[in-house]
Amino acid sequence: MRYSLLRAALRSLLGLSVLFTLSLPALAAEAVLGQLIIDNLTQAQPGIPIERVEKTSMAGVLAVVLSDGTVLYGSEDGKHLFSGDMFSIAGGQIVNLAEQRRTSTRQELMRDPLFQDALVFAATSSKKASISVFTDVDCGYCRKLHQEVPQLNAMGIEVRYLAYPRAGVGSDSYKKIVSAWCAKNPQQALTQLKAGQNIANQQCSDNTVADQYNLGQKMGISGTPAIILEDGRLLPGYLPAAELAATLGL
Repeated sequence: MRYSLLRAALRSLLGLSVLFTLSLPALAAEAVLGQLIIDNLTQAQPGIPIERVEKTSMAGVLAVVLSDGTVLYGSEDGKHLFSGDMFSIAGGQIVNLAEQRRTSTRQELMRDPLFQDALVFAATSSKKASISVFTDVDCGYCRKLHQEVPQLNAMGIEVRYLAYPRAGVGSDSYKKIVSAWCAKNPQQALTQLKAGQNIANQQCSDNTVADQYNLGQKMGISGTPAIILEDGRLLPGYLPAAELAATLGL
């Protein structure tokens, strides 16, 4: 489950560039790198799912990575914390370091077997590229994108669908997409749902819809459609087929 309550609390203070002082006392100065921020955070917010703490290119600032993929930044002395994206400015370029980190994380997660359990709409001409799309059957722009899948396939673009019912596990959208994943012809069932048609309710113990939903959250997915390219880059939202092909260099 995403640690949304913490992030919402941070953003509600001063917006995306939140900065606040942790009131709890720091531990001994000889504590290992990152231990001060870990201890202060876990005291201030018991149960916060910290996965690891890493150095950043900014002196005195550490990246605090949560288990759902959320990244917060904290001072080495454990007294300050902020959320948002970190950028570097060098050589006349502005680089989003936070997005680079997210892309690297997605590349790692793309090797997860869950990511391979996708509904594939294969290219109908020579395959030139592949995209992975986290989708919700009740999402209007997901349906619009699906209408263009035959066009994408004809361009040589393979479309791999992963389940991301935005309303969450157990919702009506979740039950619908589970029925598609469990159908004898999942691709046809998914197409019917995205056309607004009803399909038979199906349940199967080996469906991975809930796990894919959780995987999507770790990848930083918050809405649908969410298109992930082969190099781990995320394209949030709908793109027309021609524009998507151009983004892929086709």
